[in-house]
Amino acid sequence: MGLFKNIKNIFNKSEKQLSNEEKQMREKALKYKKGMEKSRGTVMSRLKALFESYDVINDDLFDELEEIFIMADIGVNTVLEIVDQLKADVRMREIEDMETFQSIIIDKMFEIYVKDEIVNTNLNINEDGLTVLLFVGVNGVGKTTSIGKVAYKLKSEGKKVMMAAGDTFRAGAIDQLKIWAERVGCACITKPAGSDPASVMYEAIQQAKQHNIDVLLCDTAGRLQTKVNLMKELEKVYRVISREVPSAPQDTLLVIDATTGQNGMNQAKAFTDATQVTGIVLTKIDGTAKGGIVLAIRNELGLPIKFVTMGEQITDLEYFDIEQYIYGLFSDMFE
Repeated sequence: MGLFKNIKNIFNKSEKQLSNEEKQMREKALKYKKGMEKSRGTVMSRLKALFESYDVINDDLFDELEEIFIMADIGVNTVLEIVDQLKADVRMREIEDMETFQSIIIDKMFEIYVKDEIVNTNLNINEDGLTVLLFVGVNGVGKTTSIGKVAYKLKSEGKKVMMAAGDTFRAGAIDQLKIWAERVGCACITKPAGSDPASVMYEAIQQAKQHNIDVLLCDTAGRLQTKVNLMKELEKVYRVISREVPSAPQDTLLVIDATTGQNGMNQAKAFTDATQVTGIVLTKIDGTAKGGIVLAIRNELGLPIKFVTMGEQITDLEYFDIEQYIYGLFSDMFE
């Protein structure tokens, strides 16, 4: 299982033997391991029972494997692709034990996500001026909370951040973002409930430029039931932002609640059809036993996961790492 060689090595070293980079890697691996506990418990218990039931690899095993992966919210199309690739893999002809089979399964999951290309999971930061990050997503997925956590992470990295309360249709959303801004220690540009969201963005950009802000994080409304109006509203916001800041928004981040499973995928498709989404913030991954949605999002939408949240604390947000994610899902195999 060469995929996790680096992670395994750092766990075999003492604290004194670790470099600062390795310490950070181990800390992150432990966060993913803890955050993926529910998913790992469900998937691994079923996989363990499956592997104990078969001595040979045959069609019945693959049928059961498909069912386990579909139940893990990996998505039907992605599951079929994984299984087809497994069946076609030349290594399958030489398998002598189930441990080797498990290793090949993990490799295939990694390959499905990476797709033989460099996956840009970093934010697209404008090094020559203001960076604008636009957050979209339906109400209730943790969008406002995610903005607060991203703001905290960016500020801890030394950047000057500001927020814009663009969800003007819910007074509660404006107040919630203001509370997060106070916690983070940054300004939050607001207007009264019912104001034009694009006007909030315009004002926020002017304020950000005046105060030499590095990153402006913009909230938006998320009433999917009024999809046409919502998308027109987002288009107007886009126009204002791009007019005031060339090449902005540098990233449009779609926030998805991992616990909603395939419903979250349907939301993602609706937004990606109408907006130029560049990445995903996947929230509450620690709260689901079906963490396979990561692979479905990447394979079916072609979008990278930029952040995952695993907890309620302001620090419980991580830049996404596919190797750490798969380790968190399958770590019991290595211990």
